Amino acid sequence: SGNYYNQGEIRKKELEQSCFLLGIPASDVRVIDHRDLPDNPAVEWDTQLLGAFVLEHIEAKNINLVITFDAGGVSGHANHISLYRALRYKDCWFEIFILFLCLGCRVLVLESVNLFRKYISVLDLPLSCLLPRDALFILTEEETEQARRAMRCHRSQLLWFRHVYMLFSRYMVINSLRLL
Repeated sequence: SGNYYNQGEIRKKELEQSCFLLGIPASDVRVIDHRDLPDNPAVEWDTQLLGAFVLEHIEAKNINLVITFDAGGVSGHANHISLYRALRYKDCWFEIFILFLCLGCRVLVLESVNLFRKYISVLDLPLSCLLPRDALFILTEEETEQARRAMRCHRSQLLWFRHVYMLFSRYMVINSLRLL
């Protein structure tokens, strides 16, 4: 629930506002508040438990595309990395394989880049175009502004470094992904 700083209720509302701005209906947003999945950047979540939640949501909403973090979690955040590991977890792999075959669900993982590339914004475009990937998303100016508006909804998390992120991060403009 995003309760790392005891702001779980605030962060739930911020998430709903952000999703609304991105065109995601509240009925499609699911906040998991489970004691074994604490919001903590240093805690790796139980991959089997998390995988079960993800699979349940994919089936319930008939989702055909999942976009998640890669093994680097973009920022090294343990919770982010846990999402990637849950989708690769050997005990869930058979179920995920069945979802891919039967429901046509695919998983794309967001490429983590080094700190230099992360903060050179659009200057990373030539390199991103040259390096191998399965999908490359380049946001328009309007889409980038929409992403910034959505991030501003998360007021409780807008610390100084997130303002720097919104200004200079390539992820606000360029996202390279690979199929899992």
